[in-house]
Amino acid sequence: MSAERSPSPPLTLPDSAQKPRLWPGLDSISQWPWWLLLAIALGLLIVFRIATNEQWQAILRFVVTGIRVTLTVAFVGYATAVLVGLIVGLGRVSQGRTWYEVIYYNVATFYVEIVRGVPILVLIMYIAFVGVPLIIEGLKNLGEWLLSVNISFLGTPLSELSTRDVSNTVRATFALGVAYGAFEAEIFRAGIQSIEKGQMEAARSLGMSYFQALRYIILPQAVRRVLPALGNDFVAMVKDSSLVSVLGVRDITQAANLYAASTFLYFQTFNLLAFIYLLLTVMLTRLVRWLERRLATGRR
Repeated sequence: MSAERSPSPPLTLPDSAQKPRLWPGLDSISQWPWWLLLAIALGLLIVFRIATNEQWQAILRFVVTGIRVTLTVAFVGYATAVLVGLIVGLGRVSQGRTWYEVIYYNVATFYVEIVRGVPILVLIMYIAFVGVPLIIEGLKNLGEWLLSVNISFLGTPLSELSTRDVSNTVRATFALGVAYGAFEAEIFRAGIQSIEKGQMEAARSLGMSYFQALRYIILPQAVRRVLPALGNDFVAMVKDSSLVSVLGVRDITQAANLYAASTFLYFQTFNLLAFIYLLLTVMLTRLVRWLERRLATGRR
């Protein structure tokens, strides 16, 4: 009877054969944020060109005239989007127990599905050249009707409205707010639905109405949960504000287009334009992250 064999030890390779290294410390170097170093180097190169080249300085002076318009469109448009998104988001979570809740839900759903299915550029042009004239015409008809029933203090100003009174900047800002309102509505819907149903039931059992429970219990928690998504959409709107240049709005993109078309300095102009947008988005992203940390720690 042959003796039992003891299991042979597993075959192992020396460390040098398992993971060859070119030089010591390669692992730590490979973890460096090389993309960030490259981005910083490119930014410093552009800053150096601006500081030492009069041509770049002239481009900067011409382009920065549109920064105020860009920020105004972004901030006002985003405030409009948040307001519209909150109203529509509440409609998306309505329980549909009464006829007006059913109408509220279906109108909100119709708005979200239609707006999210249309490109933002197309939506901006549609609202600017179709939506706003229809609204002005409706207000004029309302003003004429008010005058017919002897309500002149409202009827007179409304009946005198004209499409020319609404600038392209206002149209573009309103269009951005409407476009992003659908996305904000879905963010608010997801945030509200993420709150446990027991909290609503507990608030109602304490005697709160449905809207009081939403205002004091549900919405504060939901807003804190969706704040990162809201902040990301705000940064995205700053970038998408460049789309308003199709209406001739004098933002930084339109200013860059005009300067490049008149001087043929496309390389310098659009490099500087991209750098300005990158600088704006990086600063706003840091601001959003700081706000998130403050809310996470419970500080106001």
